[in-house]
Amino acid sequence: MTAGNNGASTPEDDDPFGYLYADGQANGAQPPSGGYGYPNSVNRVRPVGTRQYGQPGTAPQAPQQQGAYGQPNAHYAAPETLPGGATTTQSHQSAHGGGGRGRGPNTKGLLIGAIAVVAAVVIGIGVAMIGGDDEGDKGGDQAGASPTQTQGEGEPTPSASEGGADEEKTELPTTDAQALSLGGAASLASDVEGAQSEGGSYVANLNQPGSSVTWTFSGVPADGAYTVFVRYSTTDEPQSMTLTVNGKEFGSKLNMDNFARAKDGDFSKGWTQTFAWPTLNKGSNTISVSCADGDKCNVLVDQLWLKEGQVKE
Repeated sequence: MTAGNNGASTPEDDDPFGYLYADGQANGAQPPSGGYGYPNSVNRVRPVGTRQYGQPGTAPQAPQQQGAYGQPNAHYAAPETLPGGATTTQSHQSAHGGGGRGRGPNTKGLLIGAIAVVAAVVIGIGVAMIGGDDEGDKGGDQAGASPTQTQGEGEPTPSASEGGADEEKTELPTTDAQALSLGGAASLASDVEGAQSEGGSYVANLNQPGSSVTWTFSGVPADGAYTVFVRYSTTDEPQSMTLTVNGKEFGSKLNMDNFARAKDGDFSKGWTQTFAWPTLNKGSNTISVSCADGDKCNVLVDQLWLKEGQVKE
């Protein structure tokens, strides 16, 4: 071997692909058959895993293969056979309520609660409506069955309902002092101012027992309740006289109080009116105002008139 040629046996000069080139073929390179293709080349190829560094001897054997699928393996043990092994399938299902099915929300309880709330609201509305109806049914006070007397000053004023269809009703009778029948000590006079009868006349001397004025009239359109008004004057304490209707004494005295609050015997300042609610017959009727025993009759009587129904003016 010369200095310029180290030969083909030197490992670092081995070219595994030398057999592909002309110079390699000239040097005797062959396709690999266990070596790199050069004569006397070092065979470095070993099966994978056969060489262990630091240990001489035979390469270790490959691990044994497990048994076929479905066949028990001698080296395998189920986890549940070992101490502290995995939880069984039965206990796993028990932890979830059994049968593999979990419990849903308690929808039945929620439905019952909702129905109870709706029922309470409906009951509250019904109670409120019943209470409102009771208040709405309350009416005003009604007039008592027994007629009463009151007073007013001057001529009776027409009510707002008069007019229109009311004008077609039959005109009810009226009278004044000159048309009245006098009894006892009663007599006509005209000395006191304020009388509204014709010529300013009125009936005086009624303060004697047995004295009276009587009014007989016709033209009552139907049987029923009516109001009779009496215009008079007084300056004294409250007066009261007997009222007779169709021969029967009325249930209570005719109230003839000093509603005008006249003083010092000045009858011209004491003119006022009172009323009663008798039941009259269709056609003719008779009304009397008299001074009976126990009555207070210091009054002057001017006029009488009727109105249909039980009214106060």
